[in-house]
Amino acid sequence: MGENQKRMAAGDWFLPDDPQLAADSARRAQLCAQYNAPAVLAPEEREAILRELLGEVGDGVRIRPPFHCDFGHHIRIGAGTFVNFGAVFLDTAPITVGADVQIGPNVQLLAPIHALDPELRRAGWERGLPVTIGDNVWLGGGVIVCPGVTIGANTVVGAGSVVVKDLPAGVLAVGNPARVVRVLGPAESGPGR
Repeated sequence: MGENQKRMAAGDWFLPDDPQLAADSARRAQLCAQYNAPAVLAPEEREAILRELLGEVGDGVRIRPPFHCDFGHHIRIGAGTFVNFGAVFLDTAPITVGADVQIGPNVQLLAPIHALDPELRRAGWERGLPVTIGDNVWLGGGVIVCPGVTIGANTVVGAGSVVVKDLPAGVLAVGNPARVVRVLGPAESGPGR
């Protein structure tokens, strides 16, 4: 493992213009291109590509192409999760998505942070903070989850919201920045509950 790979894995500032990181990115680009190809692939072929691309894929995970990520191997997705069209998971740090999560179209899970200092930013320094999505979360279409955010189990985030701070379990959050508008009760769980 090269110096910048070690720094990235430790959550430290790193330079992405590293030959080893570039090789990881090239691997990702090839696998994403195969996964996102307009040709109709058999479900087992698409699943095999996904399992090679991502760090962990639970049973019954469905991701509709196109799907884009930085590296792939930092992403873990729990069983029964559904990811709709146009997802972007930038995994310069671990991105963990729980089981039975519903992710709407064009959702972005963003781990990278760039330096606020203009000279450091111009030099290309960045780092990542983990993004964690709990079990049975629903992220509406176009939701953006920022670096370092954890969303608790059974939480719903309304379409178009930007999540900049942790959200507790079992709440409805909306807006930019997302804010909790109410606690969800069992009666709101769905039909037959």
